Amino acid sequence: MTEVAELEAQEARLTLPRFTHEDAWTLGTLLVGLARERKAPVAIDVRRGAQQLFHCALPGSSADNDAWIDRKRRVVERYGESSFLVGARFRAKGTTFEASSRLDPDRYAAHGGSFPIAVEGAGVIGSVTVSGLPQAEDHALVVEALERLLAPYAADGA
Repeated sequence: MTEVAELEAQEARLTLPRFTHEDAWTLGTLLVGLARERKAPVAIDVRRGAQQLFHCALPGSSADNDAWIDRKRRVVERYGESSFLVGARFRAKGTTFEASSRLDPDRYAAHGGSFPIAVEGAGVIGSVTVSGLPQAEDHALVVEALERLLAPYAADGA
């Protein structure tokens, strides 16, 4: 399976049955817990639409991480797909996002770490973003937290 196909499958699998303010808190605190266990110097952002529902900056992160969050989140908002998947699509075509997207690289970054929050029957309604690790690790941390958020639904057969 290609990297693009794997990332597409992740997004299809990580669609939520709902996403409330409480779910945003749970997702954010899951990410904080995972990051603290790993001593990861990350910043975390969870949004529904334009509203920021959760933000945390852990020791070792900086304002630069918040700027990266904004740039990666804008890619999710524009494309409706994870920032890592968007970057992978460009790489699969033998180019880069920066060279071929025609978007301002000071405002958009197709680097791993921002993932769409998709709800069954509604589509993409927000984003969850991590910044501070290498892009594949930022992405993997978000995926792990979303899998944990979904686990109770899978156990219920929902």
